[in-house]
Amino acid sequence: MPEDARPGLLAELAVVSRRYMAAYALFGQALADHMGLHPTDVQCLNLLTLEGGPVTTTRIGQLTGLTTGSATRLVDRLERAGYVVRERDAADRRLVLVTVVPAKAAEFGRVWERLGGGWVAFFEDLDDAQLALFIDHMRRTTEFGVEQAARLRAGAVERTE
Repeated sequence: MPEDARPGLLAELAVVSRRYMAAYALFGQALADHMGLHPTDVQCLNLLTLEGGPVTTTRIGQLTGLTTGSATRLVDRLERAGYVVRERDAADRRLVLVTVVPAKAAEFGRVWERLGGGWVAFFEDLDDAQLALFIDHMRRTTEFGVEQAARLRAGAVERTE
């Protein structure tokens, strides 16, 4: 590839990445609508199923970037919908842990599987080095997205009017 192609590739990357983020956000909204939940609730449920066990509402705030009050309201909604339960921590009765209801976690997993079943097939023609590149990309963009969300929440980015 010619050396002078890089500016064009970077410009194309800027456009493609914005479309990618928009498509994923719209997918998240459609999934939430399908499940009868708020998009943030779906993403929180997704993150909770990846945590591997009960978490505090404070941890939910850390995972989502929500304030404690907003995280509490999110847990209230998930609890009303039957996706989570609150339980006292056996070791420290002052702590309340949020646990995903196993049957609901399985149901959520089946929805992801039905929707993402083609995801693995999408990458089958790639060799191990290419897969490793995609994994690295996803890790880096996840970290970048978390950092940028924190910047926005902290007011570090000026609004345009």
